[in-house]
Amino acid sequence: MSQMFGYPLFDDRGMKVIVRSDSDMMMNISVYKLKKTQELSFLFEDEESAFLLIRGLMKFEWDNRSRIAQRDNFMKDGAWCLHVSRKINVKLTALDECEILVQSTKNETPFDFRLYTPENCKEEVFGNDQFEGKARRTVRTFFDYNSAPDSNMVMGEIITPQGGWSSYPPHHHPQPEVYYYRFEKPQGFGACFIGDDVFKIRDGSFCAIPGGRTHPQVNAPGYPMYYVWMIRHFDGAPWKDRIFAPEHTWLLGT
Repeated sequence: MSQMFGYPLFDDRGMKVIVRSDSDMMMNISVYKLKKTQELSFLFEDEESAFLLIRGLMKFEWDNRSRIAQRDNFMKDGAWCLHVSRKINVKLTALDECEILVQSTKNETPFDFRLYTPENCKEEVFGNDQFEGKARRTVRTFFDYNSAPDSNMVMGEIITPQGGWSSYPPHHHPQPEVYYYRFEKPQGFGACFIGDDVFKIRDGSFCAIPGGRTHPQVNAPGYPMYYVWMIRHFDGAPWKDRIFAPEHTWLLGT
């Protein structure tokens, strides 16, 4: 079983590994911290891949196309994410310091690339009228089964205001899910509940949620929380919705 929670550090190359595809998460997920002018190139022979700019100024190049993306603040600025099928060369060039997350998984099905930008990314606000606003959060969905049925992955972002809850009410699903957390202030913290296990969220930490476990999250007052959420579909059983824990379904009517 995968390590359910961790605090990985960047190595000398500016890379930290979150999970690997040979685990029960079934995905490769890594984060890269690039210095100005640094370049990275990727070519996955049998995996689709997604490249999310968390912060910085970067040039995407792929399939004889290019685009410059800027994101100074991951809490306030819209997202840039490139999603491609296998055998597509992708080159990333840091025009200033950058942080980028790369997600990939096996997928033999070809599909058209998609570049998600602040203009075309789906963004929704949930929880405004529930629980006195204490479960309010902004959800950005780059791609899921509805928008990208040929993909084997889901990727999005969630921003939880200070002292709030997300992934709430408690729910689960059979497919594995991974969260990668960031705070604007490095001393920010919160708590991650995976079933009956509880872990302290810190800036740069991650959780790897096994299928079937509930996974609500909470963050401390004064420290809004950002995290990337990533799900791996099962063959013939893609993730489509949440299954709420029966003891908490009464909350859906509040």
